[in-house]
Amino acid sequence: MSVISLNEKNFEEEVLKSEKPVFIDFWASWCGPCRMMSPVVDELAEEMGDSVKVCKINIDEENNLAVKYNVMSIPTFIILKNGKEVNRSVGVQDKEELKNMLK
Repeated sequence: MSVISLNEKNFEEEVLKSEKPVFIDFWASWCGPCRMMSPVVDELAEEMGDSVKVCKINIDEENNLAVKYNVMSIPTFIILKNGKEVNRSVGVQDKEELKNMLK
């Protein structure tokens, strides 16, 4: 499965109405740690894409969504189930830590 880019237009359909848990990576192109995490998030999508929807939100393009979820630092990773936040982590993580967030 590939990573889904979220915006205000597709957010409700892709996230709030999702049957699966949704993993969201809040990032920006100028953020070094975000760029470091990008291939890890891509691997997560490859490995867990059947059971989890993996998404990214560029905070520069979708600032309203970053504000809505109180994202103050990036990268921020948020897990939503049934439209509700169930887990959050900030900063560089290894892939196993991200997988553990989903359990």
